[in-house]
Amino acid sequence: MIDLYFAPTPNGWKISIMLEECGLPYTVKWVNIGAGEQFEEDFLKISPNGRIPAIVDHEPLGGGGPHSVFETGAILVYLAEKTGQFLPFDPVGRSTVRQWLMWQMGGLGPMLGQHGHFKLYAPEKLPYAIERYRREAERLYGVLDRQLAENDHVAGAEYSIADMACFPWVQTYKRQEIDLAQFPNVRRWYDQLKQREGLRRGMDLGRDRINRNPQNDTEAAKVLFGIEKES
Repeated sequence: MIDLYFAPTPNGWKISIMLEECGLPYTVKWVNIGAGEQFEEDFLKISPNGRIPAIVDHEPLGGGGPHSVFETGAILVYLAEKTGQFLPFDPVGRSTVRQWLMWQMGGLGPMLGQHGHFKLYAPEKLPYAIERYRREAERLYGVLDRQLAENDHVAGAEYSIADMACFPWVQTYKRQEIDLAQFPNVRRWYDQLKQREGLRRGMDLGRDRINRNPQNDTEAAKVLFGIEKES
């Protein structure tokens, strides 16, 4: 059994998608990030960086006691290696998937996160910051679109953990006002992946717990953004 420490965010959904796609049994351990539960001592023992998601595998490969994993890329690779799914066995294929997984973790996710923050949540709308991160978001969409022009999936012909890492972030395009018509290959890929039942189940997890406007919540604004609101 795997414990999934989770909140309904793009990073959290990466792992719920993987668990659903793999068919691994798991128990959800809800983490209220708006209340700061990710900084509690017990959670920091599992995820030292104080960020969700994280997992604890009570039946790790090779035996032994429970094994905890934090950081989404590490979790995805761990689960792929545990199950033998969604990560190619051949060295070149495996390298390609890892490259695109690292691209998502180092580029697509953080830059969309910054654009979303300054556009949707920042107490002061700074045109320079919004435009800077919008340009970078659109550049990264362009990178993905060119890759998908030559491949059915992010890292090649086969669906992989690279797709699972990218999908939840691309799913934010409406709120971020990214026009997918400019990126037809991303649109085709996005619509195709939405048909996968495992992905849909993973993306449905915690939908009823989403706080879509944390900037308006005094406690959440302070915990998540360091914003002190007047009472």
